[in-house]
Amino acid sequence: MVSKLIQKFESISLQVLMLMMAIVLAATIVDLAWLLWVDLAKPPYFILSVDELLEIFGQFLLVIIGLELLETVLKTYATPHQPHFEVVINVAIIAVARKIIILDIKKEAPLSVIGLAVIVLGLACAYYLMKRGQRETDSVKTVREGR
Repeated sequence: MVSKLIQKFESISLQVLMLMMAIVLAATIVDLAWLLWVDLAKPPYFILSVDELLEIFGQFLLVIIGLELLETVLKTYATPHQPHFEVVINVAIIAVARKIIILDIKKEAPLSVIGLAVIVLGLACAYYLMKRGQRETDSVKTVREGR
């Protein structure tokens, strides 16, 4: 009884989260379109400064991160008893890439830059190990199936 109630609560919560994420993504896309329009429509026309480009790229990557998060929630909802390491690592890699792209190296503390480098290295190692494990699992399945 309690287990079914918890599952129903989780299901409703995930549906609400997906709806809210979709609304936020739609608003972010509209904001990105407006930002692009405003930046391109002011003199000098159709020429963007480096700061404007960084702001647009940051917003664009924010949309991609949101889409990845929405996909993560959808996959989690579709298969609740399976871990989804790949999606989580991909979202983390995109988020760190966004941070690095919009980073102003002149204003950042050296330890922050080193910390980002360590995070990138850790995510790269995690991605490599995950893919290697998937290949080994796939090869074991292939051998078991007699291919």
